[in-house]
Amino acid sequence: MSSTTTTTSTSQGPAHRTPGRTRRRPDWRLRFGALSLIWGFSFLLIKVGTEGYAPFQVTLGRLAFGTAVLATAMAVRRERLPRGLRTWGHLAVAGFLLNALPFSLFAFAELTIPSTLAGICNATSPLWGMALSLVALSEDRPTRVRLAGLGVGFVGVLTVLGAWQGFEGLDARGTTLALLASLSYPVGWIYVRRTLAGSTHSHLSLTGGQLLLATLQLAVVTALFTSAPSGFAVVPLLAVAALGTLGTGLAMLLQYGLVAEVGPTTGQMVTYFVPVIAAAAGVTILGERLTWSIPVGAVIVLAGAALTQVKPRSSG
Repeated sequence: MSSTTTTTSTSQGPAHRTPGRTRRRPDWRLRFGALSLIWGFSFLLIKVGTEGYAPFQVTLGRLAFGTAVLATAMAVRRERLPRGLRTWGHLAVAGFLLNALPFSLFAFAELTIPSTLAGICNATSPLWGMALSLVALSEDRPTRVRLAGLGVGFVGVLTVLGAWQGFEGLDARGTTLALLASLSYPVGWIYVRRTLAGSTHSHLSLTGGQLLLATLQLAVVTALFTSAPSGFAVVPLLAVAALGTLGTGLAMLLQYGLVAEVGPTTGQMVTYFVPVIAAAAGVTILGERLTWSIPVGAVIVLAGAALTQVKPRSSG
């Protein structure tokens, strides 16, 4: 899942409170399903994109198209980019941790691993997030259920990777890159929670600035470490365009709308559908091979991730 959630105090903005606008929106369940499909197919689009372009080029194109979508949304809603050097500094770090780094890592990972495995590795983000929050966020206290979820999730990861076979046939480099990408998301979320929570800027404004800075970061990296493509492969280019406009720009708009309407817990349930869709797309469209350990391990990973999200009951 390519999430870039920026938590601020403005999640219930004026647009959300306007009854007329709310009624014109499609039912949240339809938007939930659309978001699951978009993020699930993102891993297939990354795979197709890397068949014609270098990983950094795929990521740069993805960010550029996504930024264009958010810039259009901001223009329509007459919102401006954030102000303040301090805010822009935090957004630069957030853009790196939540966009530039994980998007690039997934693109490099899919040079050597199937999109199905990349999608399942992405599902480990809640596990990483739970482990990190126990250290970095004092308000997230461990419970037996959540710690059990970490253990279950770890068993699921080992099952996906075929640990009992000595990880035979596993591309260690690609898998490690995908797992590091999934780790980057919760690191970024914790950073954002510590630095930008309570900001007076809207979600759209903050995320627009965040994606813009991530795009600039990748523009520099791409210029330094890749050469211009000798030709423009049409299908991979279309895949990158879809990845950016749908999998990044539109997906973020859908996610924020869902979180504002049904709350973060329901909104985050998308995470559990993404690997299923990614696996189905990889097998049926790309013809990727799916051994029994991958879906079984994925179910175990998702069960562990679900347990880590169980909130302790209030003593009051």
